[in-house]
Amino acid sequence: MRIGELAAAVGVTPRAVRHYHHLGLLPEPERRANGYRDYTLRHAVVLARIRRLTELGLGLAEVRDVLADDAGRELVEVLGELDEDLARQEAEVRERRARLRVLIEDARAGRLPAEGPVSPELAALFGKFGPAPHSPMAAKDREVFALLETTATPEVRGELIASLESMMAAPGAVERAHEAYALLDALADVAPDDPRVEEAARVLAGLVPPEMVPQDTGIDLEDGGGTGSFLRAFYADFAPAQAEAIRRTLRILTEDRP
Repeated sequence: MRIGELAAAVGVTPRAVRHYHHLGLLPEPERRANGYRDYTLRHAVVLARIRRLTELGLGLAEVRDVLADDAGRELVEVLGELDEDLARQEAEVRERRARLRVLIEDARAGRLPAEGPVSPELAALFGKFGPAPHSPMAAKDREVFALLETTATPEVRGELIASLESMMAAPGAVERAHEAYALLDALADVAPDDPRVEEAARVLAGLVPPEMVPQDTGIDLEDGGGTGSFLRAFYADFAPAQAEAIRRTLRILTEDRP
């Protein structure tokens, strides 16, 4: 058989056959006097096995190990690992589909947050906050929580949700949150030394559980600046007085931490 005939018989491309030759997966046949390779049935059998193994999800390095193991022990081990990996993927897909169903139901009912698809847990918390009409700070707060949930590790994400749930469980939490948003919104066009900055910081500090503030906030207590690039970008997104109120809030919470 010529290379094109072999490839067609097994259902691969001639380029794949050459690649397998290059990697040492498929032995190269002897050449005829005219220079063409002469493939045999044995080559077709090996090539078909390579195709089956790759279709199962094995990498080419794993295929090489399997082909080199005449007793089949390597194949059993590799297939076992592959089965475990597929089981993990199936569990992840089931979890993602379950979350997707919740998002679809929320979207159909008009409950999908404007911040886009977030976890059902965070969406439920947003719902508990209730509407905060015409509050740019409330909208920005939700965007930040959505960002944190997306970028956090699963462990940190769980801690974030638990802290928010604890905060919302306190009596009058929703009303105090709306009060804090209103106070912060009022700082949009005032100077950082305005007396209302301290009032907003005190109200916000009374709302946020201290455990929600990381041990290392990047706060410089001397000049009030953030040392981390993320924190600098975070503060830059607010008006100067609003950023100062948030810095004072974090300072209050860290100073009160046991």
